[in-house]
This record gives sequence, structure tokens and C-alpha cells, in this order.
Amino acid sequence: MKTCFLFPGQGAQFPGMAKDFYETSKAVRDLFQSASDAASMDLKKLLFESDEETLRQTKNTQIAMVTAGAAAALSAKEHGIKPAGAAGFSVGEWPALAEAGVISLYDMFRLVAERGRLMDEAGNHSGGSTMSAVLYLSPEKIEQVIRDAGLKQCWIANYNSPVQCVISGTEADIAIAEEKLRQAGARRVIRLKVSGAFHSPLMQEAYEAFKELVEATAFSDPKISLYSNVTGKKVLSGAEAKRYASLQIISPVRWIDEESNITADGFDQCLETGPGNVLTGLWKASGSPVSCIATGTLDALVSFSL
Repeated sequence: MKTCFLFPGQGAQFPGMAKDFYETSKAVRDLFQSASDAASMDLKKLLFESDEETLRQTKNTQIAMVTAGAAAALSAKEHGIKPAGAAGFSVGEWPALAEAGVISLYDMFRLVAERGRLMDEAGNHSGGSTMSAVLYLSPEKIEQVIRDAGLKQCWIANYNSPVQCVISGTEADIAIAEEKLRQAGARRVIRLKVSGAFHSPLMQEAYEAFKELVEATAFSDPKISLYSNVTGKKVLSGAEAKRYASLQIISPVRWIDEESNITADGFDQCLETGPGNVLTGLWKASGSPVSCIATGTLDALVSFSL
């Protein structure tokens, strides 16, 4: 079957994630060692011994999530599942880049460690910024509400599904937007526990610094189908992947478009290769006829591959 690996992003983390893969696979243990070397931190300790608060810190979350995602993908391949495509949500796009052969795993770990640190710092320097999830209101309606309210420091950061988005901006503008969106019919508006306005122009400081690191790294053409958060479309070259890799920090995640393009490209199934089932839920909400199965634990992966 033609399979696409989907890698989840920040927010799906939990203490002990990927431990079952680590304990049952030497290749995964080697992967953790490579990640630790590249990121200059003990990833085994971070994933298995940290509490929720430590894992929630962006500088830790991002490297932890890509390590867990890469471990899940490696385990899936050890169980005979070979992907023909890859996509990832926000920082989850980085293990997708590695899976597609665009960058090495070592460079992926090295760059993501810096990405998390830079985005953490940019959030602290922004003077007060945040994000909120908006449920049961269309992206078009959310855009209209923000526009009609005249908000200049508030944007849609994540186009998650036809009935769910995340907005990003200054705390002042987000507070106004939250009230306006409730008045417009949003059933729930939930302030997220994040350290900054990710995927918005307020991350410009992180973008500028990260772009220099990306430019100095080798990017190859994708060896399997690869999809971009920035455009929602298939990535056609290494040069294109490199450009989007840094732009992604200040651009919205166009996940709805990615789901549509993956479906249109004739995949038979998608596997959520990483912690949790957030992407599986968003996929079901998209109405795609293609199935999506969460395989972020060894038990789930074994049950699927039987």
C-alpha cells in the first residue's frame, strides 16, 4: 500500500514517549545517541526522565518531538512499512525532511535543537505574545473577524481543519480576537500554554538567525513525496525545501491544504509516526477517504502491522 508518514508537532509530547521503541530496538538506541551528539544534550534523559513542565519548554519540546518521531518512523520501517511520502506538522516537518532524504538525521537533530532555542528566545523578546485555539469556526470566518476588528498583530498560525484553527499574536490583540471570535460563534477559544507567537511575523528574530544556519546546510532533492507547511503543496527540489525550512517559522501551517494534496496524490493510507493522535484526529475531520492510523507506540504499531 502507498503510505505517507505524518509527524506530529509541539503539543503532543509526554514524558516517556518513544521509550518502548528505545527498549526494543538497537537501531532506535543508536538514533538516540546520534540525536544526543548532534543536539549536545542527553535525549534519553530528556524524553524518559523529564516532567511535563520541562518537556513543555520550547527549547526542549522541539528536539524531543523530532527524536520521538524519528524513532517511530524507524520502528515502522523495521516492521516492514516503507513510506512513499512524508509530511509533518510544524516542527514535525523536520523528521519528514529527513525521511525524504532531504537532510541527514544528524543535521536534522542539530538544526532543530537550535530552532527550539531561537524560537524560545524570540518569544521571550517579543514583549508578550501568545496563541489560542479556535474551535468550530471556519478559517474564512476567523480571517474575517480578525480583519473586521482591525487587528494588526494577530494572524492565523495553524490551518488545522475546516473547523479548527490556531491564532497567533500579541497578548493584547489575541485577547481582543478571542472575545470577537466568541461573539462570532466560536464554540471554544482556548489560550495555549506556549512561549511565543509561533508561525507569525513576531518570530522574525528567530527566522533571521535560523535562516543563516539552514543556508549553511546541505539540502538534497526529495527521494519520496514531501509536503510543505508553507505552501501546503509537494516540495519539488532541495532548494525549495531549504527556502521553506526557515520561512516556516514565520508562516502559517497550511495543514488543510497538505491533507488535500496527500489525498489527491493517491496514497492508500497515512500513519501518524510520533506521539499521540492529534494528526489522526485532524485527518478524520478533513473528510478524506484515505485512512490515517496512529502508530506512535510499539503496541499500536505491532497491531497495525499484523
